[in-house]
Amino acid sequence: MTFDHESLSILAECLRALDQGFDRLPDFSAPIDPGPFRTVLLETAERLKDNRPYHHPLYIGQMLKPPHAIARTAYALAMFLNPNNHALDGGRATSIMEKEAVAAIARMLGWESHLGHLAGGGTMANFEALWVGRELRPGRSVAASAQAHYTHSRLSGVLGVPFVTVPIDGRGRMDVRALENALAGGDIGTVVVTLGTTAAGAVDPLPGILELRDRHDFRIHVDAAYGGYFTLAGNLGGEARAAFDRIAEADSIVIDPHKHGLQPYGCGCVLFRDPGVGRFYRHDSPYTYFSSPELHLGEISLECSRAGASAAALWATMRLLPPEPGGDFARGLEAGRQAALALHAALERDDRFAPLFPPELDIVVWAVRAETAGEASARARRLFDAAARIDLHLALATFPRSMAEAGRPVSRWDVDAIVCLRACAMKPEHREWMPEILRRLDAAADA
Repeated sequence: MTFDHESLSILAECLRALDQGFDRLPDFSAPIDPGPFRTVLLETAERLKDNRPYHHPLYIGQMLKPPHAIARTAYALAMFLNPNNHALDGGRATSIMEKEAVAAIARMLGWESHLGHLAGGGTMANFEALWVGRELRPGRSVAASAQAHYTHSRLSGVLGVPFVTVPIDGRGRMDVRALENALAGGDIGTVVVTLGTTAAGAVDPLPGILELRDRHDFRIHVDAAYGGYFTLAGNLGGEARAAFDRIAEADSIVIDPHKHGLQPYGCGCVLFRDPGVGRFYRHDSPYTYFSSPELHLGEISLECSRAGASAAALWATMRLLPPEPGGDFARGLEAGRQAALALHAALERDDRFAPLFPPELDIVVWAVRAETAGEASARARRLFDAAARIDLHLALATFPRSMAEAGRPVSRWDVDAIVCLRACAMKPEHREWMPEILRRLDAAADA
């Protein structure tokens, strides 16, 4: 058995408690014919078997971290009401839960005063941050590194804003000198600083970029959708620690609780240091905002309907596992990083592999050694397939020569990019499972 079943009995108990909150109402229950209901659910279970085992420690490929049992259960409990956090009338309790949870995330990042809310995910959250940046710096460009998430260039296009790609260094981080050259023209209004790129886990040098802001007029938006929670980790390297220690000096931040925050998809969060940017959202909806003079979350969000169940799940998780240094939640992040460091060390000792660079967070990338880059890419693909056949699930990612050649994976570069293997050691259990992961990786490489 690999799934949690015990929480279902607790859910039943909590549902009875929730029922008591409405016991003044006449009896009502939507009828369910258990026969067809059970049949269709079992059919659904059969269809869902056609998935990788994302919940299991042997899945170490993409950024798929199972939600905590408290998040799954709280989400299911809230779904019996199906609240909508657009307006207080549609999501009274869950709107308050969202405000409390978002405030706790803001405090974790160093802000007591903020404006923010949950979103469907990092894409929508980043869209709002870039939109506010456009309103504050009209007619000016957005700049991000060549390893930043592809949505930034796409969203800039949607916003009608020019986009500037800033070159990277050999570890996939924004090149500060190249950024300074780009800023010289005075056309850049927002610089996206990525604290944890989704491809390689690279952490852009925020301190150096903050120094440039002292001399140039631009906003700093930190895309920490993947990496933001690592501000709590006590085992970061010096450069990554220096970047996270200054995250509070950004103008806006995005963080995804559905990545390292143990939440179901989709749960993103956007935060602004200056609450005054709420003026850009201002609108009226008299048929929606009628039940309270208090702030409705729809008044500070571009999205309208949003699941209140996401807020309930996040609030419950943060009650059980507060996001504070040294706590159980932070130790889970540290365990994943320890697993990544152990994997990297093992790869360095293996002549068959060439890790690109030490992990800054919990993502490890490595090439398979070969005569040419083309053959190395082909070997990586074969190893990916061989590992999956013995239930070790990795990922593939393509990187430019500039990020790989320091590890000397090939004798000759016949192409300027190389396909590498990639592992996201996001689950705390990956630390204890690393010997088995390495055993299977060795077996797959010999296959």
